[in-house]
Amino acid sequence: AKDAGLRSRAAFKLLELDAKFKLLKPGQRVVDLGAAPGGWTQVAVQKGAGRVVAIDLLPVEPIPGAEMLQGDFLAPEAPDRVRAALGGPADLVLSDMAANTTGHAATDHLRIMGLAEAALDFALSVLAPGGAFVCKLFQGGGEREFQALLKTHFAQVRHAKPPASRKDSAETYVVAQGFRKAE
Repeated sequence: AKDAGLRSRAAFKLLELDAKFKLLKPGQRVVDLGAAPGGWTQVAVQKGAGRVVAIDLLPVEPIPGAEMLQGDFLAPEAPDRVRAALGGPADLVLSDMAANTTGHAATDHLRIMGLAEAALDFALSVLAPGGAFVCKLFQGGGEREFQALLKTHFAQVRHAKPPASRKDSAETYVVAQGFRKAE
């Protein structure tokens, strides 16, 4: 990642997901939830996104072409802050967040599923019709219910494990495209 000028190895995961699902398009509005250290934000900017807003509890070093917001995406004012920074609704919401692991697989799974559900709630509040949502999950049992929930809001829901993801890792990604805004 350093040799490629990227802030994290995770950037390669987004590049691989984009190659497979054509997620990033020039001019679109992109939100990166839990952005630190900024690898996914860098990729969105490099791929020509018109507006990129990154939000994280931790401070993130500035990235030219992106607006960095320090704060909790769960805060009641966060969706309005993000929409204002984007200048409108988002076309793509990205979440590569993971809760700190405890080493207890069932607990870790519940924690990441809780984060994924919170990220989805946020995405539903900021996405434009036709938009997309990408989120990291850990395999462990709760993905089926989450996928069913996604299918009520998106035309296509698929799972992927990018090659840059370690083979022994339980992480996987869900890619939901074709957001159907509720009336």
